[in-house]
Amino acid sequence: MDIDDILREVDPSPRQFALETRDLQALTRLWVAERSAPELLEWPQDGLFERVNDRLKDQIETVETMTGDMDPKTNFALIVIQTELERFKFLVRSYLRARIAKIDKHTLHYLSSPDLRSRLSSTELAYATRHQALLHNHYLSSFLASLPEGLQNLNDTAGNVSMIDAPDLDTAVFVRMLKDKDVHGKGTDADNTLPSNIGDVLIMRWSSAKDLVDEGSAELV
Repeated sequence: MDIDDILREVDPSPRQFALETRDLQALTRLWVAERSAPELLEWPQDGLFERVNDRLKDQIETVETMTGDMDPKTNFALIVIQTELERFKFLVRSYLRARIAKIDKHTLHYLSSPDLRSRLSSTELAYATRHQALLHNHYLSSFLASLPEGLQNLNDTAGNVSMIDAPDLDTAVFVRMLKDKDVHGKGTDADNTLPSNIGDVLIMRWSSAKDLVDEGSAELV
């Protein structure tokens, strides 16, 4: 009997178990991609995190119900369920921390346009807005208030030089190909196009890999 068999005994619905397995795989891929990409990726819009949160609540209730049962088989199942619970919690925490770190580093960048703001969840957008307001007020009280009014903006673009710090889109990333496709990459001296097959792992600039990832031809690893 393996871990999956034990989890099926606790939740015997094949359909529900398959859905939870797919959600775990999707969450793992999101976590890997978010940690690998130099910029904030799109927040999942398919209800994944709502389902994961519901799953965590159900598992916590199951653990509370099973706690105190002296049956050895039940105790072993409880350990497995707690391990599974911790795995989900680790992925969720690590994924959210990776996103918050990017928001903290480039807050103004992600608030600068509707397209970039759409990448954030409603909670992240509220956090970023409040974070930037607190930061701006701190700068005003520290030194900005002593400068001329025209020099107090943190998003000034005078002289075609933007004060908004943005992610480095030329950061190197590793991608695994999900389709057979000719891959076009930007180089320092010259661009290059190479044929690639399913399963090939390539290293390239994120600016070249982003379209491949967005269209589903490759995934970050």
